[in-house]
Amino acid sequence: MSRARADEEEYWHSSKFRAFTFDDEDDELSQLKESKRAVNSLRDIVDDDDDDLERVSWSGEPVGSISWSIKETASSSASSLEGRDSSLQKGSSSYTGFPKQASSYSLSSLFKGEFCLSLPALSDTGVKNYAPELRRPKAEYKDYSSDWSPKDTVRRMQRGKVCSLERFRSLQDKLVLLDEAVAGHDGNIITAVLIFLKRTLRKEILFRELEVRQVALCHLIHFLKETGEQKLLLDLLRLRLSSLSLQLSQYREHLNIQDVEKRREFLKGCIGLPFSAEDTSHIQDHYTLLERQIIIEANDRHLETAGQSEIFRKYPRKASILNMPLVTTLFYSCFYHYTEAEGTFSSPTNLKKTFKIPDKQYVLTALAARAKLRAWNDVDALFTTKNWLGYTKKKAPIGFHRVVEILQRNNAPVQVLQEYVRLVEDVETRLNLATKYKCHDVVIDTYRDLKDRIQLAAYRCKVERGSAEEGKIDSILNNTVRN
Repeated sequence: MSRARADEEEYWHSSKFRAFTFDDEDDELSQLKESKRAVNSLRDIVDDDDDDLERVSWSGEPVGSISWSIKETASSSASSLEGRDSSLQKGSSSYTGFPKQASSYSLSSLFKGEFCLSLPALSDTGVKNYAPELRRPKAEYKDYSSDWSPKDTVRRMQRGKVCSLERFRSLQDKLVLLDEAVAGHDGNIITAVLIFLKRTLRKEILFRELEVRQVALCHLIHFLKETGEQKLLLDLLRLRLSSLSLQLSQYREHLNIQDVEKRREFLKGCIGLPFSAEDTSHIQDHYTLLERQIIIEANDRHLETAGQSEIFRKYPRKASILNMPLVTTLFYSCFYHYTEAEGTFSSPTNLKKTFKIPDKQYVLTALAARAKLRAWNDVDALFTTKNWLGYTKKKAPIGFHRVVEILQRNNAPVQVLQEYVRLVEDVETRLNLATKYKCHDVVIDTYRDLKDRIQLAAYRCKVERGSAEEGKIDSILNNTVRN
C-alpha cells in the first residue's frame, strides 16, 4: 500500500514532457516519439491484466511501435488525399464524407497504448467538400463578369456592387462609360470612371475628349486639386484656358459682322462650340433674341412706314431694335406692344416666358415703359392682384418705395404718387417720401394715426396758408383738444 502511494507521488511530482525550446525538432518523427511517450506513460496508472501482452498489427509490426505509427500515419494521409482527388473529379458541388479510418479502436484502447490518431487534418481538405452551401452564389459571380454594358455597369456601381472597368478597352467604350456616369448625376461614380480613364488613356486623348464634356472636366479638376497632382492639373488648366480663349475669340467675331442675317447664321454656328453648359445657354439665348429682333424690326418698320398704328404716329421710333440687349428689347416691347397676346413674338409676356426674365426685372421694365406713356391704368393693373375670395389688393415685388421713385421720375401727378406712398409699410420711409414729394395728405394722416400732436403742429407751418391741408390739420388738432 505504501509502495503504491509512493509510486503515485513520484508520478504526480515528475514529468516526462520537456519544456519549450527553440530547437528545430518539430519534424514528424520527433512528434511521433513524443506522442508515444505520452500514451505509454498512461499505462502505469491503468490496472489491466493484459499489460504484459504484446499486440501485433496485420503487418506483423507491434502495435504502438514507432515504425507502426509512421506506416499508419502515411497510409491515413494517402487515403485522405485519394478521397479528396476523387471528390474533385466528381464535381465541386458534390458532397464528400470523411474518409474511412485505417483501423478502428475503442475509447478504452487509448489508455492501453493501442490508439494512433490517423484522421487527416481538416485544413488538408477543401471546405467546399464538407460545406458546399458556404460557396458564393452563382449570381454574385456576375459582378466580375465581362458581360455588363456601360449602362449596366454604372447602374450596379450606384447600388454599391463591385464592377471591374478593365473590360472596357476601346476608346469608344470608355467614352460611353463616362457619358453614362455623367448622365447618372453621381459624383463618386464620375470620379471613379475618370480615375480609370486617367490611368488607361494618354493625357492628350483624355484632355481632348474632356473639352466637350464640361461636367466631367470640372470633376477631374476638383479631383486633381484634392489629390495634389499639380503637374497634371496645370497642364489641364493651361489647355482649357487656351481652348476657352480660342472659343471666345471666335465668338467675338460676330461683332465685326454688319449684315444681320450673316450674324444670325454665325451665332447659330457658335452654339456648337465646346463652351460650358452655362455659356452655351447664353449663346443660345443670344441667337434666339437676334432672331426675334429681326422679326419684330421687319414688322414694326412696315407699320411705321404705312402709318397704320397710332402709337408709332404718336411716338416715332428713335432707333432700330436690332442688336439691342434683352432689357432694352423688353422695354421696347412694353412700350409699343404691351397689349398684344402672348402668342406673338413681340408680346412682353412672350419675351418674359421665352428668356425666363425674373418678376422683379419684368415689373421694373414694364413700370418704366407704361409710366413714360403716362398709362396710369396700366400701372395700376400691374400691381393689382385678386385673391381666391375675389378681393383685390396691391402688391409690388420690388417694394412700393421704388415704385414711387419711378413714378416721380416720370412726372406722375400727386394723386398717383400719394396712392403708392400710402402703400409703403415702413412709417419712417413713408413720411420721408411723403415729405420729399409733398404728399401732404399722407403726412397729415400718418401723424394723425400716430397721435403725434407736436409733429402735426410743426408740419402746419410747411403748408400754404389758407390751403385745404392747413384746414385739415386745424380740424385734427381741434378734435384732439376736445377729446
